Amino acid sequence: MDFIQWVSDARSVVTLICMSTFIGIVIWAYSSARKQDFDEAAMLPFADDESLNAKAQEPHHG
Repeated sequence: MDFIQWVSDARSVVTLICMSTFIGIVIWAYSSARKQDFDEAAMLPFADDESLNAKAQEPHHG
């Protein structure tokens, strides 16, 4: 097997690994087990400072 054939085979293997990784991430992201975490993360921009302070249990000053 010459070098060109080896490079071609390596490219094919890397392509399959990348495609498998991408499909795995998509399945993980759209799985129903992650829905609650993603819904909570989606609401973070709308969270007010008081609820953030309550979660961190920071005492109110002043």
